[in-house]
Parts: sequence; structure tokens; C-alpha cells
Amino acid sequence: MARDVSAWFGSNYVLEKISLVMEPGKVTALIGPSGCGKSTFLRILNRMHELIPSAKMAGAVELDGIDVYGPLLKVTETRLRIGMVFQRPNPFPSMTIAQNVLSGLKLAGIKVQNKDELVMHCLERAGLWKEARNRLNDSGAALSGGQQQRLCIARALAVRPNVLLMDEPCSALDPISTRVIEETISEISREVTVVIVTHNMQQAQRVSDNCALFLVDGEGQPGHIVEAGPSQLVFSSPKDPRTADYVEGRFG
Repeated sequence: MARDVSAWFGSNYVLEKISLVMEPGKVTALIGPSGCGKSTFLRILNRMHELIPSAKMAGAVELDGIDVYGPLLKVTETRLRIGMVFQRPNPFPSMTIAQNVLSGLKLAGIKVQNKDELVMHCLERAGLWKEARNRLNDSGAALSGGQQQRLCIARALAVRPNVLLMDEPCSALDPISTRVIEETISEISREVTVVIVTHNMQQAQRVSDNCALFLVDGEGQPGHIVEAGPSQLVFSSPKDPRTADYVEGRFG
């Protein structure tokens, strides 16, 4: 849950008092035009925003009632519990497929009893096992773009996150790969809360349970949420005329 989250890059005010409940075990889609702060908000959720030297934020982000910016959670623990999949696939090219899946555990110093079983389980959840089971010792970079993105999902799942953030995970993929990623999102959302940024309105309708529309009121103004709620209602019966204009393609 985010409560009154605001964000700045230096003196540039980019997000204004964002409050949003991201329901456990559901997919929440963040939609809106470029430059309205969706990806910034996503990075605030797992404390990646603060990696930028000029970045500042206010408000609270809570996971199971605990403020992730408070003293009870370390930054490393926050990023383990709230994983991230980026717009472009980024497997480690010097690692095999199996090593890529296990890399997050290694970096976090987490030991597992049966690595082979974990690799299989994560690749299955990411919808990649059948394609990769005979190639586990090949480089992760040898996979296709869509397969690489699913490998990154498997890598994120290996550390057993509570939440998985996805920043336009299908924007660089072909329609067939996009469909497979969407199926993967639907599958993993049964166990992991998913928050996805997408510019694809059809995708938002297909994969999300809830939806939030971000907009800016004018040049230089901060992004804010215009409307949020169940995706079916946001798309079919929006309360705000700006939402209707956006989801029907009249601007953005």
C-alpha cells in the first residue's frame, strides 16, 4: 500500500501524493501517458528511486503493515521481498540459464538444499521450463528476447518475493512472446502480488484485476492518480471523463 507518496528529482516535482492499495494476490496495472510518473512510482515501491543521487520522496510504502522505508526493514530485504522485472530483458550473459535463476540467491547469501529442483520450479512458474530444460548450461544470452524476459521473471521468483514489479515487460517483445508473458503473469499472480506498468490498454484489460490511471495536469506539473479501481469498471464505466478519454484513445 502506498500512502501520500510524493517524489522529486532535484527541484523537479514528479509525483504528488499517490495513495494506492495493491491487493495481495492480484495484478494491479499502472496506466497513463509517458512522463506521468508510473515508472518512478514503481521504483519507489522497492526503494530503487533512492539510488538516484538527486531523488527524494515523501509518504509511506507499506508491505504487510510495515513501512519499507522505516527502521524495521533493511534495503536489501525490501528488494528481496519486492522484486523487479525491467522493460528490457537483462540476464547475466556470462552465466548459464541455471546460474541466472540462482543469481539472486547467491547475491543475497541465501542457501538452498536442492538447487536443481528450485531452478526447475522457477522456470516452470515463468513458463520457460519446457523450452530450457535441455539448455540449462547454455548462456542466458543465447535465449530469444521473450525467453530472456521469462528467465528474468524466473530469477526474480527464485528469492520468493511477496511482490513482483514489472516495468513494461512486453514493450520490446513480439505478439507471441507477449501472450506467453501475459499467461505467466496470470499464473504467478496466484501466489505473488504483481504491479505492472503498461502503455497497452488491451494488455491492461487482459492481465489486471485493478488499474490506476496516472496523468499530469500540464507541463512541469507532477503526476497524480486520476482514477483507480477494478479494471473492468475503469475501462467500461469510468467515473472521470479524463479516464474515458484516455482508455478510448482520445489522447495520450
